[in-house]
Amino acid sequence: MTVARRIDIPHSLGREEAKRRMAAGVGKLVSRIPGGAATVTHDWPSADRLALTVSTMGVEVPCTVDAEDAMLRVTLHLPGMLSLMAGPIAAVVQQQGERLMIEDRSSTEV
Repeated sequence: MTVARRIDIPHSLGREEAKRRMAAGVGKLVSRIPGGAATVTHDWPSADRLALTVSTMGVEVPCTVDAEDAMLRVTLHLPGMLSLMAGPIAAVVQQQGERLMIEDRSSTEV
């Protein structure tokens, strides 16, 4: 049994810039997951969709991130054992997603 949780992250960047930031940030995702033993696999099944699987402590959480003109739509598929933590997990995803959309260190690095 899995529980789907959708998180909408608004932005004012436009679809292409949001996708650029998603692509630039996906490699940093592992460092933002508590516990230090996570792995993240990802691919782009379509031009506007990033598919991720976060694995940690024997648990896999597949998710998708759809880039839209004014928002990112994140869908988490939490295994039953994590369903009780859906709220806190969604809050962390929301916070980190908003940070990704606000920060753009690639344009300020020399």
